[in-house]
Amino acid sequence: MTYDFIIVGAGSAGCILASRLSEDGRYSVLLIEAGGNDDSFWFKIPVGYARSYYNPTVNWMYSTEPEPELGNRRIYAPRGKVQGGSGSINAMIFVRGAASDFDDWEAAGNPGWGAGDVLPYFRKLETHAGGASQWHGGHGPIHVTPMRGDIHPVSDAFLAACEELGLPANTDFNGASIEGAGVYDINTRCGQRSHSSAEYLRPALKRSNLAIERNAVVQRLLFAEDGQANGVEVLQHGQRRSFQARREVILAAGAVDTPKLLQLSGIGDGETLQSLGIDVRHHLRAVGRNLQDHICASFYYRANRPTLNGSFGSIFGQAALGLRYLLTRKGPFAMSVNQAGGFFRGSPDAPRPNIQLYFNPLSYRIPENPRSGLKPEPYPGFLIAFNPCRPTSRGEIAIGSPDPATAPLIRPNYLSTEHDIEEVLQGSRLVRRIASAPSLTTIIEEEVSPSPATDTDEKLLDYFRQNSGSIYHLCGSCAMGPDERQSVVDARLRVHGIAGLRIIDASIFPNVTAGNINAPTMMVAEKGSAMILEDAH
Repeated sequence: MTYDFIIVGAGSAGCILASRLSEDGRYSVLLIEAGGNDDSFWFKIPVGYARSYYNPTVNWMYSTEPEPELGNRRIYAPRGKVQGGSGSINAMIFVRGAASDFDDWEAAGNPGWGAGDVLPYFRKLETHAGGASQWHGGHGPIHVTPMRGDIHPVSDAFLAACEELGLPANTDFNGASIEGAGVYDINTRCGQRSHSSAEYLRPALKRSNLAIERNAVVQRLLFAEDGQANGVEVLQHGQRRSFQARREVILAAGAVDTPKLLQLSGIGDGETLQSLGIDVRHHLRAVGRNLQDHICASFYYRANRPTLNGSFGSIFGQAALGLRYLLTRKGPFAMSVNQAGGFFRGSPDAPRPNIQLYFNPLSYRIPENPRSGLKPEPYPGFLIAFNPCRPTSRGEIAIGSPDPATAPLIRPNYLSTEHDIEEVLQGSRLVRRIASAPSLTTIIEEEVSPSPATDTDEKLLDYFRQNSGSIYHLCGSCAMGPDERQSVVDARLRVHGIAGLRIIDASIFPNVTAGNINAPTMMVAEKGSAMILEDAH
């Protein structure tokens, strides 16, 4: 079958692309998704992401290779394998990133990607609860809801502690500045997850010019005799099928699977591909390189008053919260567990905020056994997690086999620079400073871990090495830039040297943005779809 456009991956970006490219009815569009439909109730309810965290039916459940600077541990890297992609299983924190992040994109040789250029697309995708303004959209598909006014009292204590230390307050991380302490916005509508699958794709699927193939894993790209990308081969329910594209193939499979598919199709580092027995179609060394991620660790505290541990830790407490949610669409089941936090300078001479904090009125640990599930600590507790905003460590995604069924090798190369190590220490000290402010010391019974005995830089760094993990912001593995020796796509997201092929997902980020990356990924899809339509017309 032949379509004008084929989109690989129905994730946060792919759902938007499918909607926008099919909008005016001029073009036929095929959307291909490796997973199934996200029509379960648990994808709609915000707290439901806990059920998908270790569910192989909807989650690729990737892990990195052993990380040398993290005690050779394999770090868990969940990725959505379902309609909606990782946007169907994430914690819904809606942060655009700092304006300087996008100015950096433009300064790297990508005209049209500065802060002023991308703001209209952020506004276009959003309906903010506060209405349209200079910074916010009022008529977009994604509904953004502030959690202010609904957070747990111990989260208020965190904000008060930041104020006592003279740290700036911020009522809107997506406004004029990202800096300061505040309460996160989440992408929900009337207490339900508001993501690109629900808000863009489902309405668009009523159109006759848009088709979707689910449970279809793309094996390789297809090419015309002149080298132009003109289709894909998929494996669906044990059968091989091919689809042709008259105009373009667009990869939106994410920071892990987009470079994997390029390499399987002979696009990547030529020497590496040849060593695996793959014919080199185009030597593009940067494919899979420049991988970036936010890595975080949590400090755990026992409180002398109730936190969400009590409610989430008992069947009766969960039932009460569930009943409240069903009756009012409010309460902890309608929110992210990451309620408060902010963006701070880890040192007085930092040119911009470089540490992100999450304050969580629920303390829990990620179980090593997936069957154990996410369970709160058996005491009233909370945690403060932090991650450096702009790590300078760079990793890679690489295939280790020509077999498409084999998971790619993920090597983030965490903490491989002195810059990143220093920011880990800055973040650790910042958490301790905030925890020592009066509003928190009055409710803290003890620091459970790392414990007060962890009192030197060496011990704090060792704690981070042994207890840190990804916060699931993998990006940059097919970076945008003008030089094909160092990048994969140009400023219009076209793959260098291959006609008819674009990449539109988080893999094109030249540098990771401050904060959670789902919102900027959706922005890239809005802007990218506009570029495709401009070029097509």
